Amino acid sequence: MSQKRDAFIYILAFLIAGLSMLGIMFIITQMGGNNLTTVPPASSTTSIPNQQDTIKISFGDKNLIPQESSDKNLIFQAAKQKGIEAMAGSRYAEAITEFEKARNSYQNSPETLIYLNNARIGSRTSHTIAIVAPISAEADSSLKLLRGIAQAQDEINKSGEINGTPLRIIIADDEGKPEIAKQVASQLAKKDDVLAVVGHHSSGSTLAAKEIYDSQKLVAISSVSTSVELSANPDNTKRYVFRTVPSDAFAAKALASYMLTTLNKQKAVVFYDPKSAYSKSLKNEFVQEVVQNEGQVVDEISLSNDNFNASDSVNQAINRGAQVLMLAAPYDRINNAISIINVNKKRLNLLGGDDIYNIKILQEAETRAEGMVFGIAWSIDSNPNSEFVRKSRSIWNADVDWKTAMTYDATQALITALKKNPTRNGVQEALSSAEFQTPGVSDTIRFIPSSGDRIAKVQLVQIKKISDGKKSRSGTGFDFVFLPK
Repeated sequence: MSQKRDAFIYILAFLIAGLSMLGIMFIITQMGGNNLTTVPPASSTTSIPNQQDTIKISFGDKNLIPQESSDKNLIFQAAKQKGIEAMAGSRYAEAITEFEKARNSYQNSPETLIYLNNARIGSRTSHTIAIVAPISAEADSSLKLLRGIAQAQDEINKSGEINGTPLRIIIADDEGKPEIAKQVASQLAKKDDVLAVVGHHSSGSTLAAKEIYDSQKLVAISSVSTSVELSANPDNTKRYVFRTVPSDAFAAKALASYMLTTLNKQKAVVFYDPKSAYSKSLKNEFVQEVVQNEGQVVDEISLSNDNFNASDSVNQAINRGAQVLMLAAPYDRINNAISIINVNKKRLNLLGGDDIYNIKILQEAETRAEGMVFGIAWSIDSNPNSEFVRKSRSIWNADVDWKTAMTYDATQALITALKKNPTRNGVQEALSSAEFQTPGVSDTIRFIPSSGDRIAKVQLVQIKKISDGKKSRSGTGFDFVFLPK
């Protein structure tokens, strides 16, 4: 009997202790609310951070482009970092001082200029737009885009603003990856103050993000994406994605015409990457234009083949009767393009798309690239004394290229739309109107309402050796020279 009693007392004490612990936990939970932290077991892996934490977005509180200037420019680096820290603490007067100091040390710094203009706005009411660039993957291209939007912001905020309200810019990094582009688009759509977006860079990223912008009714204008897939609108729904760069259809038409008419050549071979939306688009449009105008494409060669050999591929094209090599290569295949140019040794005429319109070709192909023609949206030599060129040189102390010009145009289009109605819906209605137009760098900015495409022409440039004692702009002895029609 005594043993049973002891066992009963032991069990009762255990139950009371358990209930007491539950009571204590309940009290702690009520007192601590959501601050109660669950510590994972020692064997568990680190938890995955929230999507918002992994996406890089900044209004001036983060240094998204550390390599904006050389690491050796210690004055710039220190001042910019102090400015960013001041922005994070809402110390705007201090931020202005530091960003101005950084800009005085290195003028060609668009991220810093954007942050400076945001600091000047401080806590004032503003209209906000975002720019998305592939910063982690392509810093150089991203800086070109930022120069365009920074110049437009600087000009409008110094000349009366948008009906008295300044323009604030936030910067986002999609890493040049379509899956990250979708995440960035989702985060921007959730920010009620973001009225529109300039972006993205690659056609693949813009196509991936398009469904987000369409579903969330947020306008995006790409200044670089050229794939004809962006023009599709089978359901004839409202258009939310526009672009200021001419589509691949325009570039292909200009290059095919140059081949068939100016060069008087009828047979071409096209090198492209089937994994790239841009490359496939340009290739398809070029082939269509050549064939429709009684030319012939004797071969289409993939740059993504594991066994790709530039020498064998060029010899194969020559054996098939090709007279022209068309390089519809994306930028990440520029090394393949340079190899093709080098092994060709000027035997066949060379054409190229805008993605490989890059100083790297001048540096590494030199005389072997001489005579190559590219179709691009804009050349600085087409109007070297224009107001845009004059102002850009004053701001950056350097020349700019087509990516900067088209991003400037995209921002100008949004500024014009915001002047009419500074809401997301107002921006969409303004850009979709058949009456919409605003001055651009070279042509008036107008859009086809159904496709979002800009009504514009493509310009041709040719690689030429700079002689007669003149200095080449590129510093290589060769330049991309505008070909007037």
